[in-house]
Amino acid sequence: MHIFRTDLNLFVVLERIYTQGSITRAAQQLNLTQSAVSHTLNRLRELLGDPLFERHGNAMMPTPFTRSIIVRVRDCLRTLECTLRETSQFDVQSTVKRFTLGILDALESVVLPPVMQYVTEHAPSIDVAAVQHDRHAIESELLTGVLDAVIDVHLSTPESVHRIKLDTDKFAVLCRPDHPRVGQHLDIETYLAEEHVLVTSRRRGYGVEDVELAKLGVRRHVRLRCMHYSVACSVVGQTNLLLTMPKRYAGVLNAMLGNRMLEFPVDASVDLYLYWHANLDADPANAWFRERLGEVFAPAEASTRRRP
Repeated sequence: MHIFRTDLNLFVVLERIYTQGSITRAAQQLNLTQSAVSHTLNRLRELLGDPLFERHGNAMMPTPFTRSIIVRVRDCLRTLECTLRETSQFDVQSTVKRFTLGILDALESVVLPPVMQYVTEHAPSIDVAAVQHDRHAIESELLTGVLDAVIDVHLSTPESVHRIKLDTDKFAVLCRPDHPRVGQHLDIETYLAEEHVLVTSRRRGYGVEDVELAKLGVRRHVRLRCMHYSVACSVVGQTNLLLTMPKRYAGVLNAMLGNRMLEFPVDASVDLYLYWHANLDADPANAWFRERLGEVFAPAEASTRRRP
């Protein structure tokens, strides 16, 4: 087998099927028909002499051979992509590109408005997609270009994933303006005597605020678990429940909903980080995007020194 006789797009399809676990979703991402992806897969099976994937229900499960080569395939594809990027200058005024950002739901309303204000003013051909991300797959999704960057709390990641700290955010407690038992200041005794809303995507387990309370040897009564802070804020406005959430995001939501915002009676905070793959350190387009994201959390005086 000689590389000059091999269509490298075959390996692009292999990587997409592996990542998506589906020919249909791989075809959608590659903007190809399902039949074209299936035909490509059959060509690659003949080339490599292995089934590569086996169908289990609706999922395409990789064979042991595919699992053994996928890391090297991804590394090669990413290196080639970076090499091609380096051959052209990044011009914010003319470059046509879409950046895909993995981000927590709670941070969208904090990050996207200022980023898109800047992008729409200075980068006419650049689009941004904010998507949910799998924390267990950050390395592979950054490596393969599924994601260009991720904003999340502190995560355990390999050395190939670089990160910088963006912000340390305190917690705030929201209650309705006429709450009968909560005054202008909230102490720990009053906090624990009330019932609470916990926002989480998990079916079980505690929130960060519960971990901090446990350090003090106390627990609160969570009356409601829900998945979105906007919903939780609406519930708070119509009940006597309390909501504990990151202070920066609370300020954004409170401007629209008008709940009372108080200090969390425990010294606790959450750190936010920006993640990207080491292969993109020198990529001018990715560096530009990371700079725009970092400016969201920069001091006010730094934001006045933005560069296109």
